[in-house]
Amino acid sequence: MKIDRDNIFTVSEINSHLRNVIESSIPHMYVEGEIANYTHHRSGHIYFSLKDEKSSLRCVFFKAANLSLKFQPKVGDKVICTGKLTVYERGGNYQLNVSRILPTGIGELQLKFEELKRKLSDEGLFDVEHKKKIPQYPEKVGIVTSSTGAAIEDIRNVITRRYPADIYLYPATVQGDRAANEIIKGIEYFNNEFPVDVLIIGRGGGSQEDLFCFNDELLARKIYASKIPVISAVGHEIDFNISDFVADLRAPTPSAAAELAVPDRLELKSKISNLFNTLNYSTKHFLNSKRLEIHDLESDLFKQHPQNMLKDLQSSLGQTTMRLTNLTQQILQTKRNKLSLLFNELRELSPQEALKRGYSIIRKNKKILNSLEKIKISDKLQLILTDGKCTAKVIDKETNAVSEDQ
Repeated sequence: MKIDRDNIFTVSEINSHLRNVIESSIPHMYVEGEIANYTHHRSGHIYFSLKDEKSSLRCVFFKAANLSLKFQPKVGDKVICTGKLTVYERGGNYQLNVSRILPTGIGELQLKFEELKRKLSDEGLFDVEHKKKIPQYPEKVGIVTSSTGAAIEDIRNVITRRYPADIYLYPATVQGDRAANEIIKGIEYFNNEFPVDVLIIGRGGGSQEDLFCFNDELLARKIYASKIPVISAVGHEIDFNISDFVADLRAPTPSAAAELAVPDRLELKSKISNLFNTLNYSTKHFLNSKRLEIHDLESDLFKQHPQNMLKDLQSSLGQTTMRLTNLTQQILQTKRNKLSLLFNELRELSPQEALKRGYSIIRKNKKILNSLEKIKISDKLQLILTDGKCTAKVIDKETNAVSEDQ
């Protein structure tokens, strides 16, 4: 027999190949069985086997995953494990890498819950864009819960203390086979017959079985279809149900739902007081600014009033007149002084002054003579002196000799 070397594999290659095939082709799974060979290692990891009548499966529950374990498993417990198949290459064996362990009864409920949750989530019933806004100041609050449970009293006490809203109860069973249907009828009642502003559905704490009616598919679809905003308040803070995911708002407890449904009157009073103070300050600031504007306008109007403008013009005219009068007087005085000087100069040049100095004026036929050429022998001339005049007869005349240099 001839051996084909290309078809010879090492043990490591086989185990690696099996690991790739198993881990890539087998999805996250649920496995039911009985616990055997249970060991809680000092490292925090848990090692055990799941078995049934015919075979067993090795499992490992690592510390990081088992920290949230809510019960203590033991040998012989029937459980449902969720996890992923992995291959341990060194030993060549496979095992279930466990992410969660649930007792069989609770586990079945959990499986139903997770299957419905996945289904409704894929349909978009949990999407945020479908959530309706809870009104800020509701006048009517509808409640669907038991009329005898603690939840309704807690809700009433909180709402009555916080805000003056009217409370309307639709009594419904919140546990057992009839519960989901009665809660659905309550939602229909408030949507179709007696409208309210906001609707609270829920109950107080209990076991997973007690709360499971709030994981009903028909109830989830009725909450989603409600025209009224719905607050889901089921159990305690750690409890989550389908109604919590599909409702418009999830409250951890019924009391918290009441707080989310209505505002706090003390907070509102504080807000109103703050708003009043802000409004009062803003109003005063606005009025003061307007008073300043009015004062400025009045000042401008006063300045531009005809009487005031006339007074200003009269005052300006008076000042101008006074300046003009003073200027005129200065000019006149300057002119007088100059005229006086000119007069004195003119007087010095007048004939009268010349006569006083011994000169005389000669006239012929009333005409003043200034040249000998105009005088003839025997002419009668009139002589004007400083103190009178006389008549003279020309008996001789003599012309002044002119030098050759002239």
